[in-house]
Amino acid sequence: MPGVKNDGPLTDAMPLADLMPWSVAPLRLGRGWPVAPDAASLKARWDAFVASPADRREALLEPSRSRTLHMAAAQLPGQRAGTEPLARAAGPCPEPVRLLHGPFDEQWLIPDQRLIDAARPELWRVADERQLFLVEQGYVPDAGGPAVLACAVLPEGRSPAGRPGRIRPLYRRPGGAEPNVAPGLLAHLSDTYGEEVRPESLLAWVLATGTRDAKECRVPLPADPDVWARGVELGRGVLRLHRRGAGADRPKLPGGRRPYVRAPLPARPTELLYDREEEALLVGDGRISPVPAAAWDFHVSGVRVLEQWFARRTTPSEPGTLTAVRPATWPQPWTSELLELVTVLALLAELEPPQRELRSDLSKLIGPYELRRAGVLPVPPGARRPATVLNQPEEGPGGQFAFL
Repeated sequence: MPGVKNDGPLTDAMPLADLMPWSVAPLRLGRGWPVAPDAASLKARWDAFVASPADRREALLEPSRSRTLHMAAAQLPGQRAGTEPLARAAGPCPEPVRLLHGPFDEQWLIPDQRLIDAARPELWRVADERQLFLVEQGYVPDAGGPAVLACAVLPEGRSPAGRPGRIRPLYRRPGGAEPNVAPGLLAHLSDTYGEEVRPESLLAWVLATGTRDAKECRVPLPADPDVWARGVELGRGVLRLHRRGAGADRPKLPGGRRPYVRAPLPARPTELLYDREEEALLVGDGRISPVPAAAWDFHVSGVRVLEQWFARRTTPSEPGTLTAVRPATWPQPWTSELLELVTVLALLAELEPPQRELRSDLSKLIGPYELRRAGVLPVPPGARRPATVLNQPEEGPGGQFAFL
């Protein structure tokens, strides 16, 4: 880890996989049309799909080896969707749910397993109001940017570039039960720091200090209680920004630095530019300012976040596909989301210097030898597998019920 001073070898920074052992691969959607920035478009796409004749319906589905018109699939846990083959699907669209479709980009998803090549039901079983997810980002040499992101909504888990990482829920069971933490680790850290270490504190520390190399995400664990406390507080600030807050807790820049729409955004913007001298974001003929350069330059896995967010809302779709069913003009809520995204990225950029300073103050780490001596390592194989969770019956393919 560049910039980290360490009395021992750099390998004393622990693999995240040994701290939060259970992980799930990213979702594999297989087709783009079940995801959209607005829920209304998804319902219109579904209506167009089920209203189409069989020959047209097959082309609209965009079938894959994993999903065709004639395959049945179980309901996703906690969701209401049909389980018969899509060739016979009818009725209203399953109610769309929020999905973290990419870094800082919450969109909507039709929660129907018949439309998703690999939906990862084990994630849906533990997704509730208590759950938080860590999402490892792809490694791109010298790209910078966060190694992990956090969210409260279900993440897709795909990285903008580079080899995708893993999704790590904070809890293995619904209701905030059974932390996804190596057995014995929280107790050992509590003894070391002289105070109770909760799962949320570990997650905050990971956000503040985690790094990634070509192989894995790594997290330094400090021996100094004061350094730990400083990092946890810093990580909580990062987490608040990743989650965007709610109501009065939504992130805000100080007065005079808050971005505003200075010139109305066009009905169909096609270009996003940045004027560094004026600190202005140019959305076609529209103008938003002030926009700090740090917000424009914020990258994840080598990709500029603002450009990707804009492209996913404006890149033309192939005519005749369901993805082409979208708002005819730029919706007002997208402008509000863009202003909030600028704010979040600007505030996250302000936390980067104290994060670098924190890493430079890591003079002694809790390494693998100490954790082996404490019985934390090696991690038991069972901790790397999902817990058996079934809070309610799940309808399987064709209507039968699944038992886990």
